[in-house]
Amino acid sequence: MTSILWLKALHIFFMVAWFAGIFYLPRLFVYHAESRDPNVHAQLQIMERRLFWFVTPFALLTLVFGVALIVSYGADWFRAAHWLHVKLALVTALYIYHGWLFSLMKKLIHNPHCHSARFFRIINELPVLVLLAVVSLAVVKFI
Repeated sequence: MTSILWLKALHIFFMVAWFAGIFYLPRLFVYHAESRDPNVHAQLQIMERRLFWFVTPFALLTLVFGVALIVSYGADWFRAAHWLHVKLALVTALYIYHGWLFSLMKKLIHNPHCHSARFFRIINELPVLVLLAVVSLAVVKFI
């Protein structure tokens, strides 16, 4: 049981670290879209790139420790944990979102005004709702 608790702790730690970046990167995109100064765009591109590559290993480690937890609990538990199936679908959406942020970051290099600041503000809120659902599923296990 102790090893499962360590796996949970590491899974949660890396998830929190990953989400720090997931929440901040679109905020940098907002500033990018609002600015008209090429020097600011250049600085934001550096910040965006560094942040993305800083948090990407956290996303991967979140996955590694999550899979390790599932393996530790076993196949019977996995089949019976219907809440986990929903959680995994939402987490898959988060990994797709993470990849989409990468494509938006690349797009901003060539066109700093490819989307409005409002667009980036809206996409900045999406992972908050998914996080609420994922944490609720993991804690309450209501499905």
